[in-house]
Amino acid sequence: MGTPLIMITFSLFLCLFLGIGIASAIKKKNTVSDYLLANQGVSDWVAALSAVASSNSGYMFIGMIGYTYSVGISSMWAMIGWIVGDFLMSFLIYSKIIQKTARTNSLSFSELLGKWQDKEFKQFRKVAGLIIVLFLGVYAAAQLNAGSKALFVMLGLPDYMGAIIGAVIVIIYCFSGGMRASLWTDVAQSIVMFMAMGLLCVLAVMSIGGLDMFVVKLQGVSTTYTNLFPPGLKWGALGPFLFGMGWFFAGLAVIGQPHIMSRFMTLRPDSKMWKVRLYYYSWYVSFSILTVMVGLCARLLLPELGSFDAELALPLLALDLFPAVLVGLILAGIFSAAISTADSQIISCIASLSRDVLGFKDKALKQTKALTLLLTAFILVIALFAPGNVFSLVIVAWSGLASAFAPMLILLVFKRPISERLAILMSLSGLVVVVMWRLFGLEYYVVDVLPGMLMGFLVYGLASVLGPSKGIDSFS
Repeated sequence: MGTPLIMITFSLFLCLFLGIGIASAIKKKNTVSDYLLANQGVSDWVAALSAVASSNSGYMFIGMIGYTYSVGISSMWAMIGWIVGDFLMSFLIYSKIIQKTARTNSLSFSELLGKWQDKEFKQFRKVAGLIIVLFLGVYAAAQLNAGSKALFVMLGLPDYMGAIIGAVIVIIYCFSGGMRASLWTDVAQSIVMFMAMGLLCVLAVMSIGGLDMFVVKLQGVSTTYTNLFPPGLKWGALGPFLFGMGWFFAGLAVIGQPHIMSRFMTLRPDSKMWKVRLYYYSWYVSFSILTVMVGLCARLLLPELGSFDAELALPLLALDLFPAVLVGLILAGIFSAAISTADSQIISCIASLSRDVLGFKDKALKQTKALTLLLTAFILVIALFAPGNVFSLVIVAWSGLASAFAPMLILLVFKRPISERLAILMSLSGLVVVVMWRLFGLEYYVVDVLPGMLMGFLVYGLASVLGPSKGIDSFS
């Protein structure tokens, strides 16, 4: 399989995806609303496929497959918990977000939260905006890292090259069509990658010798590889329960992710949620099953040797099983999916930074685009120098954002009154718990998003119980 042919096909398919993003400019309007939210006029299926692509992208292609390769069958709890938690939130939150976005004319996630109670939480919006820039910036950097890993394996390019190319493409997407460019490219990549992953899964199982041989060989990897739960969990029967609940809370945590919620913010107010769910979860469930299967197949076809990086399993497996033309396609799909997700995350960061932290007005389109250049450069620096693999970077960012915003959003939907100071305290306390949980290495037993989100509810509960008579009238 020749590298020059892979390079040619990769370049052609990448140009195709890039062209789709640039083509979004035909519907572009020179307004901040169009740049950040596509004028809240996106159709059901486009928003749904883009939302699930943004939720997974480099995390799914690189991180989740690597995680499955390393731990085995027990990785399924990450997908089960994530999907079930997300599904429950779709009934509670998503339609409310669509309606509130239209009613408040919000252009950023933090602006939406700050205006939810028909008040103007300016200080909260500043704090929330900074949290989003920091944690979602790390998340975007993880996407650039995911793209870099794919290019390193398949084309032999230096690690930093993929991140730099990705940052340049992000700028092209942003300046071409803003949010709409990200939406369009997400849809194209979703379709291409689903077909490519399906074919890769079939070829891998056939190479192993069929499903029966696949099961037999999995059992021979190690004594714990096919266990339903990872070994070493403590606290008896409570350990597996907490492990599963941690991933379930990770699914609930989707409502704290600005780059995913912004997809629902782009929907028309008259959108039908049953259609959105049908598109969204059909893709999500099917692709998750394929991802776990490919990760397990990779473990059998690519034995772990020395310092093997499990997050390189997908591109290495594609090199083993696909002809050069299809290797170029899957490489372009992985790379473009990661980059367009980074683009959507940067757009969300820009929305919060410009609207909430710096207070740009509705007509400040030039200033908003200039800010895009600066923020992309900052995120590129994180991608080049931040330690950790894609999976861990995504989990930290996901947990931090969820702990900061998900408890507040749930309480707001249930019409519980929250003052501005209490909102800030809830957000910051959740973040502190996530950071401390990681520092003490407790995430192995319970994913840090669970205690982080619980802390937000605990702070609200304490404020409600103590009340004004205890001197915390400013909190509740």
